[in-house]
Amino acid sequence: MGFFNRTHKKFEYTPRYYKGEGNPYKIEHKFDEFRTTVGKKNLKAKFSQAVEETKNSKGINKTILITIAILVFIFLYIIDFDLSIFQLK
Repeated sequence: MGFFNRTHKKFEYTPRYYKGEGNPYKIEHKFDEFRTTVGKKNLKAKFSQAVEETKNSKGINKTILITIAILVFIFLYIIDFDLSIFQLK
């Protein structure tokens, strides 16, 4: 009986834009190669590595400071903040 001796068909499938490098089905993040905590197994090693990178960074980004200052000024304008409370008598 052909029903019990059935073999599965195998197909050679490659994705349309596959260039032949590595596994096309492996899912990884776009920036994994730039992260230092990707290969670490435990949480403590990842956290300590992230703290070390933060300590060695150059400082606060100027763009972030400018954005925060602009948002503060917009907030003060919306609530009609009066600068006359700072005048000396």
